[in-house]
Amino acid sequence: MRRLHARGERLTVGALPWVAPVYRAMPQVAEVIEFPFQHGGLQFKARRKLASQFDGRFDTAYVLPNSIKSALLPLLAGIPKRIGYLGEARIGLLTHRLKNPPKKGGHGDRAPMVVFYSRLSGDAEDDIAMDRPCLQLDTLELETGLAELGLQRGTYYVFAPGAEYGPAKRWPASHYAELAAKLDLPVVLLGSGKEAALCDEIARPVNTQQAGKCINLAGKTSLSLAFAAITAAKSIVSNDSGLMHVAAAFGVRQVALFGSSSPIHTPPLSDKATVLWLKNDAAYQPPLDCAPCFERECPLPLDGGHMRCLNDIAPMRVLTCAGH
Repeated sequence: MRRLHARGERLTVGALPWVAPVYRAMPQVAEVIEFPFQHGGLQFKARRKLASQFDGRFDTAYVLPNSIKSALLPLLAGIPKRIGYLGEARIGLLTHRLKNPPKKGGHGDRAPMVVFYSRLSGDAEDDIAMDRPCLQLDTLELETGLAELGLQRGTYYVFAPGAEYGPAKRWPASHYAELAAKLDLPVVLLGSGKEAALCDEIARPVNTQQAGKCINLAGKTSLSLAFAAITAAKSIVSNDSGLMHVAAAFGVRQVALFGSSSPIHTPPLSDKATVLWLKNDAAYQPPLDCAPCFERECPLPLDGGHMRCLNDIAPMRVLTCAGH
């Protein structure tokens, strides 16, 4: 977005409602249009109806997902220049098609996602570096959000213990609970409604010993309110997840815990981020030859190193990094 904006393009982003607040917090984006589509299915009639409203409005469409349905709307809207990666037989839907980067061997060779998407701008490969994303909340929005949540700036930590992709990316709930019990301030737990039970598993044992130490807001906030909670936190501890990237873009001090995925591929792009990944820790033995596996669930047997990549990140180590 920053690359396109810098060369004078006016940016309108079409996004599903659950992610639209991210684009509204990008200063480069002039307009956000929420798509009314449901997950799954082509929904051709709905796309054609929406496309009729865009006729003649746009010169160029940058299609980020590699699916047919994501490329269909720009075609139906008659947008003359449609840019995206090859995928799902989209040759007739896109006017400018980029080849997907080759897989160089092991999973650890996956290129950074920022570079992958920045290439859609058409900039020369040598000019594409690891751009630092930046999200912004205005003061009124931040203060209103904190008042609604009953929080005060700098008086709590945030945990984001979920990971939509799967359990192989989640630091154990018992580790989060042990860390929360040791921190010097209350902990606010954030996540979707699907992660409410996970957050309760963390909060319950802590609150039994220290009443009110953990505040479980999973499923109880909008994404915009979660932005406010993250922005004003002393620091955030999270797995490799969407909220990890949100914290990085807001410049919040953070500890990012990696296991099955790779901080080479999807790092938190912030100078205030501390990444803990046993794969690149020379002192950790035996080495994690299995990482990164990028699997949703650990493929190893329970008695054969199962989840060692995350289980062996000690809460005390995270405590030191989180700013205790």
